[in-house]
Amino acid sequence: MNLTPRQLDVIVAVRNFRHLHGYAPTMQELADQLGTSKVTIFEHINALEKKRVLRRDRHKARSLEIIADERLPDEERSTKLPLLGTIAAGSPIEAVENREEIDLEQLFASRSGVYVLKIRGESMIDDHLCDGDYVIIERRQTARNGEQVVALLDTGEATLKRYYKEGNRVRLQPANAAMEPRIIEAGRCRIQGVVIGVLRSYN
Repeated sequence: MNLTPRQLDVIVAVRNFRHLHGYAPTMQELADQLGTSKVTIFEHINALEKKRVLRRDRHKARSLEIIADERLPDEERSTKLPLLGTIAAGSPIEAVENREEIDLEQLFASRSGVYVLKIRGESMIDDHLCDGDYVIIERRQTARNGEQVVALLDTGEATLKRYYKEGNRVRLQPANAAMEPRIIEAGRCRIQGVVIGVLRSYN
């Protein structure tokens, strides 16, 4: 894309924000996220428009859109791993006759889009979602009772909990017997996505 490191930071920030929220960030939100001024963000955005990487409607606050066809550098690594067979406890490995691969991008594909979040804390430990795990999130604005969701509260806090709609209230239930649920009015909580997978590294 022939971008400067800071321009690349802006593009990645726009992409990540859109994945998480489903809409583009404002200039002020980008400035806050990148720790710079709104004026500097405007300069980067103008340069990215000239390079035909970004497009925006100057009359709308949340109109930033990535239009470049090229993948960003952090998207260019392969998401494929070799599939060698199946295994059950106490039985030999059943080998795969032909070499196959598991494509993580394909495995967790969704029409509405997916993104990954890293868990911090132990509020979902009883669901085997541990501190340091990576959860794959399907971007959705609705959820069924009992699903593990990314909930955005009107305070700006985002949290991973099990979701239960109870009348005009929502119960955000941790999977940790030592923690109490959060019960809030339904209008104070927005669903940002639903957990569809988890990745864990033992390195």
